[in-house]
Amino acid sequence: MAKKTIITVATTGAWPKKENNPNVPMTPAEIAEDVYDCWQGGAAIAHLHMRDENGNGTMDVEKFAETVRLLRTNHPDCDIVLNMTTSGALVASDELRKAHLKELRPEMGTFDCGSMNWLNSSVFLNSPQFLEALGQDMQEWGIKPEIEAFDPGMIGNAAYYLKKGVLKGPLHFQFCMGCANGIPGSLKNLLFMKETMDQLCPGATWSCFGVGHSAMEILYSAVALGGHIRVGMEDNVMYSKGQLVSSNRQFVERAARVIREYGNEVATPNDAREILGLKK
Repeated sequence: MAKKTIITVATTGAWPKKENNPNVPMTPAEIAEDVYDCWQGGAAIAHLHMRDENGNGTMDVEKFAETVRLLRTNHPDCDIVLNMTTSGALVASDELRKAHLKELRPEMGTFDCGSMNWLNSSVFLNSPQFLEALGQDMQEWGIKPEIEAFDPGMIGNAAYYLKKGVLKGPLHFQFCMGCANGIPGSLKNLLFMKETMDQLCPGATWSCFGVGHSAMEILYSAVALGGHIRVGMEDNVMYSKGQLVSSNRQFVERAARVIREYGNEVATPNDAREILGLKK
């Protein structure tokens, strides 16, 4: 049987605005419609960020709730897996970063497994105290952590939390490649990340994405290495050099073509649930 490859779409993120690409969805209504469009194009998981009235990243619980309500009410047939960020605003308190998870209980949520300098301008803080509390809460709330790893040290952190019981296996990683101050996006570095994961967290599943010019190298490499893939305007606003992407669905459909050309199948949301051991 052909291997099933999961496409995650990261529609919005906390950075790109309309001036960077007029097609980036910003409001709950825009995000909900964009998620539905990407689901139709082949995305099995939607990674959600929210924006405030000025277009800046926010952890506003009501905006997450409104987006989910619009998606589920207007498109009851859409069974896409929702994966909500816990890092949509660097100034958010630890409690606010978890409040939407507690209220909405999505199937997945992000677990950024370490601190780092962010875009050469600020600090992305994920203290041990926050991560331990987040891991325990996600277990209690029945939410699968997506462990976002920006460098190999974060994989080591995940292994520590797995051993300590803060995380429960099998783990699922998102390798974030090519972010400023994180590991650069290349096939060589992706192999190193995967080998580190295999050694420290055997049995884990993984996905990855490449920011900017590394996007296509990481896309093809992930499929060839047996991983899953993430695409979307959170990570890139250009479809190719000099060409703005027209929609997140354009990214999703290209990923789906690559998967099929390689001989794999595009995973459905229920395939993703089975692969990742989700509890719907």
